[in-house]
Amino acid sequence: MDQHLRGLLTAAGIKLPAEGAQPPALSGGATARGPREEFSAPPESGDLAGVGPAGRDALMEALRYNVVAYTPEELVVIANKEFAWCDNEMLRASRELGFGDDWKKALEKVKNDYVAPGKMIYLVRELQKEALAFIDAHDLVTIPPLVREDWWEEAMTPQMQLASPFFLGGDVIMVSSPASTMALEERLEVLRGNNTNFSRGTVFHELVPGHHMQGYMSQRYRVYRAAFHTAFWTEGMAFYWEMLMWDLGYDRTPEQRIGVLFWRMHRCARIIFSLNFHLGQWPAQKCVDFLVDRVGHERANAEGEVRRSFEGSYEPIYQCAYMLGALQFYALHKEFVVSGRMSHRAFHDALYATGNMPVELVRASLAKISVSRDYQPNWKFYGTVTG
Repeated sequence: MDQHLRGLLTAAGIKLPAEGAQPPALSGGATARGPREEFSAPPESGDLAGVGPAGRDALMEALRYNVVAYTPEELVVIANKEFAWCDNEMLRASRELGFGDDWKKALEKVKNDYVAPGKMIYLVRELQKEALAFIDAHDLVTIPPLVREDWWEEAMTPQMQLASPFFLGGDVIMVSSPASTMALEERLEVLRGNNTNFSRGTVFHELVPGHHMQGYMSQRYRVYRAAFHTAFWTEGMAFYWEMLMWDLGYDRTPEQRIGVLFWRMHRCARIIFSLNFHLGQWPAQKCVDFLVDRVGHERANAEGEVRRSFEGSYEPIYQCAYMLGALQFYALHKEFVVSGRMSHRAFHDALYATGNMPVELVRASLAKISVSRDYQPNWKFYGTVTG
C-alpha cells in the first residue's frame, strides 16, 4: 500500500496493521469480508451478470404492467437528455470550486469529505433533522409526529455491502460503513462512496419524506393497493423529493450540489446501463466501466451496483424506476402545483393517500380520469421522444 493511501486511512481514524499484514481470516473458512446468515452471498466479483439479459419482450411487458407509455429505446433517449442537464450543472459547480471543466477533480474533493468510522449514525441523524426543518419551513407535506421519530439505524455487514454499497431504508436505515474484516482499500472506498455530501440526499430519500414515510402511510391509507405496488411509485417518489428540494434551494454550496448531482447522474446511468444490458447490447463489465467513467463511482461500488441490478430478485426495469418515476411525479407537480390547482401540501398529502400504484393511475385519480378495465398506458409525461 502506498503512503498516500495509508495517510488517508489514518486520517479517517482507521487503525492500520503493520506493512504487509493481511486482514484477519474468520472462523469456519469464511472470507475476510464476513458472512451474514440471513443475507445470501452475492456472486463473486467476476460473475456480475447474474441471471442474464431479460430481452426486449420482457422489458415491454414490464413497462406495460407499470403503465409506462414509452419503449426501452425511448427511455434511453430520455436518460441521455437528463444526463446532459446533469453534465452542465456539474461543470458549473466544478468551476465554482476552481476546478474548471475537470469535474472529476471536483468530485474527488467531495468524496474525501467523509466522517470518521463510527460517526455515520450522527451524520444521518443531523441530515434528517436538516431535511425536516426545510420541509416544514416550506410547508411541503403533512408529516405525522410518529414518522419523525420511529426509525433507527443499522450497519450493513461487509457481505451485504458487496451488493448494496450505499444506504437502504425504511423503518430502519441501513448504512454502509467500514469494518475491520475489510481490506484497507475497501474501507476507504466505503467512506468515500458514502461521504457527507453524497449522504445529504440519500438520508431523506430513505427516511422522511422517502421510504420510511411511504411505508408508514401505505399501512394506513388504501392498503388494498399494495397488490399493485410499483417501484415507479416507491423509488420514483423518493427521488422526486431530491429533484424538488433542489429546485427549492435546499442544496446551496457547490459541494452539496455535486453530491446531489452524483446521484442524479447515477439514476440516469441506471436507465442506460440496465436497459442496454437487458437488450443484450452491453455485457455486465461494460456497465461497471460506464458507472466508473461516466458517473465517477468507486470501482468496488460500481461492481456492487451491477451485481444488485442483475442478480435476479429485481424486475428488469427496476433500476429505471428511480429517474423515470421521479420524472412522472415531477410532471404531476407541474400539472397540479405549478399551475396553481393545488398547494404543495395538498398535492403531496394526496400522493401518499392514493396508495402505491403506477404513477399514471395516480394522475388519473388526481384528475378524476375514468379508467376502464382495458386501459392502456398513454401519458407522455416527458413529451414526444425522438432519437
